Formats: sequence, C-alpha cells, structure tokens
Amino acid sequence: LAVDTAADMSSVVAEPLDLVRLSLDERILVKLRGDRDLRGRLHAYDQHLNMVLGDVEETVTTIEMDEETYEEIIKTSKRQIDMLFVRGDGVILVSPPLRTA
Repeated sequence: LAVDTAADMSSVVAEPLDLVRLSLDERILVKLRGDRDLRGRLHAYDQHLNMVLGDVEETVTTIEMDEETYEEIIKTSKRQIDMLFVRGDGVILVSPPLRTA
C-alpha cells in the first residue's frame, strides 16, 4: 500500500529544473563548453543554470597534434577549487547523483 506524503510529492520531477532542485547539497557532474568537466556539491542555482558549487574538481581536456607523427595527444589537467560560480551559458550537461531505489 503506497501512501503519498509531502516528502514524496517534493521529489516529483515535473520539469527539467526539478531534477536540478533535487540535487541541491549533492555532488553533481557539470559538463561545460571547452571540454571542461566539474564535479562538486551544488549549493545554489537559478533558472539560467548559473550555479554555485563547492569542493569542486575541475578537469580540462586538451587535444594536441604531434607535429612529427600527426597523432592526437589527449591531455587532461585537474585542479581543486573550494567554491566556484559557474555561469549558466557555458553549461552543456548537468548530471545528478546516482540514486539507488
């Protein structure tokens, strides 16, 4: 027998930003333009997907061409950032944390 409670109704996803709302204070993955990935705790967001993330790991992927062999060399660099403001127009994807039922 299922009983609807206020808590159950607050976890309903009716529109895309609801999924982001349910990820508040959780660790999320944000993919940005320019081959940048951010993993951090979502503290705040708005309708433009401007976000404030805490305890962030930024990964930047660059592709260089070897001038002798013409092979692509893929390099990644990582850095830790305590608090970060992300401008929403650079956001490509927001992935909420994995939820197990």
